[in-house]
Amino acid sequence: MANNTNINIENLKNLLNTAFHGGAWHGPSVLELAKGLTVKEASFSAGNIHNIAELLYHITSWRLFAVKKMQGDENYNISDEKANWGNIGKIDQFELETLMMELTLSHDELIKELETKEDSFLQEIVPGAEYNFNTLLNGIIHHDLYHSGQIAIIKKLASKGGKAVDDDYTESRYFEDDLEDDFI
Repeated sequence: MANNTNINIENLKNLLNTAFHGGAWHGPSVLELAKGLTVKEASFSAGNIHNIAELLYHITSWRLFAVKKMQGDENYNISDEKANWGNIGKIDQFELETLMMELTLSHDELIKELETKEDSFLQEIVPGAEYNFNTLLNGIIHHDLYHSGQIAIIKKLASKGGKAVDDDYTESRYFEDDLEDDFI
């Protein structure tokens, strides 16, 4: 990386917090999307995709991965599907609250660990990896944004009972015969 002048712990903490807690320019954060999440929404399955509960577990898993690596644990890894996604399926209210608590605590732990580091730490290579901590932590931010989009879409699908608006083509104006247009 040619210019390291803008790479610092405070910048990354700010970006991590806005992507997670809110106030980002792009729209809702992880917690803003998860706020008020119902058990039905968290468990909703649309085909062969992960549900929101599994996405939240996954986000938590990678925060814990980052924390373990920042603490110097070279051997810590997310090596299987269960450790990565949890394979949760349907959950109850207690499990959803526990998932939310673990997610929030993992973020707090990540920020707390960052507060013990100097800016130069960001250029250090992650134990057991070939990339530095700047790459890992920016990856956590990008990861949050990516999965936030998925959560938003799944919530919309869940609120419509799993039926996307465009699933019913007979409601489209392009399939109506009385419009007197050239589409048919």
